[in-house]
Amino acid sequence: MEYTYQHIVTIILVLLTGLSAGLCFTWSNAITPGIGRLDDLGYLSAFQQMNRSIINPMFIIVFFGPLFLGLINLYLFKNASSSIIWLLIFAVAFYFFGVLLVTMFGNVPLNEVLDKTDLNKASLEDLKLLRNRFEAKWNRLHLIRTASSITSFIILIISLFQSTKQ
Repeated sequence: MEYTYQHIVTIILVLLTGLSAGLCFTWSNAITPGIGRLDDLGYLSAFQQMNRSIINPMFIIVFFGPLFLGLINLYLFKNASSSIIWLLIFAVAFYFFGVLLVTMFGNVPLNEVLDKTDLNKASLEDLKLLRNRFEAKWNRLHLIRTASSITSFIILIISLFQSTKQ
């Protein structure tokens, strides 16, 4: 089987989307349940530090790469069968709406409120109130990101198999 530039870009897209889906899955299944067992100060402090450390060049590539490579793939496969085009459109749409937009307009604003809070100066009551406003909403939004990234990943795998049949 001969791999074209289109296939190489698709493989990189699948890889980045898979990494993003894996990151979301890990947060949903290990990180948030684990820190959820901490007291309010411990939970909020841990979340604050993770939010601060996750913004790094590798994360930016893994997180935003699927959108850009997805759009490039749509262009590269513009003459492909309609089934491949639709698979790519659905994959990019799930990622854009369910991961990127949910993050930017849901999770990030919550993270920013948490980041601006001086936890060491907050009372126990303030910590409990902040956690109550933050945790359940953040986790619900993150569940959307997890499901969307996994869905996008699966659709991209299907599109890769479809494109190699042509």
